[in-house]
Amino acid sequence: MRENGSSGPHFSAPSSRRRSTSGRPVAFLAAVCAVIAALVLAACSSSTTTSAPGSSSSGKLSGTVTVFAATSLTDAFNQIGAAFEKANPGVTVKFNYQGSSSLATSINQGAPADVFASAAPTNMKTVTDAGNAVGTPKIFASNTGEILVESGNPKKITSVKDLANPAIKVVVCAPEVPCGAVAQEIFKNAGVTVKPVSEETNVGGVVTKVTLGEADAGIVYVTDAKENASKATGVPIPASQNATTEYPIVQVKDAPNAKAADAFISYVLGPDGQKVLASFGFMPPGS
Repeated sequence: MRENGSSGPHFSAPSSRRRSTSGRPVAFLAAVCAVIAALVLAACSSSTTTSAPGSSSSGKLSGTVTVFAATSLTDAFNQIGAAFEKANPGVTVKFNYQGSSSLATSINQGAPADVFASAAPTNMKTVTDAGNAVGTPKIFASNTGEILVESGNPKKITSVKDLANPAIKVVVCAPEVPCGAVAQEIFKNAGVTVKPVSEETNVGGVVTKVTLGEADAGIVYVTDAKENASKATGVPIPASQNATTEYPIVQVKDAPNAKAADAFISYVLGPDGQKVLASFGFMPPGS
């Protein structure tokens, strides 16, 4: 018999057992939501730690970064490379040192490189104009010319004017190479005509010819004269006759290890890299 004679549905007062049973769906739903939330968090965490090329699962740099650099940077960049590797244990820095014009040509022909450091903006422009650079190149150092002669200066060369003497065997870089362009500007500033016995593809060739006694003198950079002080002698050039070149650096398009390339460039531009460059006689940007 229904209460109050009602023919409608009968609702009895809920017991404590009935309350716990009716609460199960709520508890189950809460548990499901917790599981879903955990899965979402795990997925997000996984996506943020996915390794990019050149990085490990922990976000550290890894792999090899290939740097195409002007010959005049050899000793300074070797030291910078060693310091960069020490700061980033998962990275190996591989250098290709040549004349900047040759390096620019290689890059434009598709040679695999991560970073290009040129001894002159002109050769860097060759790469940027071809669309093979990422972003705008940054100047990281500058350099100036010096006369390099045999150790002890047996020919008693004291000025750029002395290099015009036909009896003096002079060697320079080819005009399209940055050190060659610097030499030509120095000769122009000094108002002399010099007929070199050899034109080299990079400044290293000039140093070799002089230190081996195959030439009496050559135009190199101040940094080259400093690096080779134990086997050759440097003769300073007055500022009024000298010429300066700037060194730009950039990440190469489609760099195989873009992340490490960017980090290396930052290191060169940073205080540690600049300290090393200064120790080798390079001047800061804008000097």
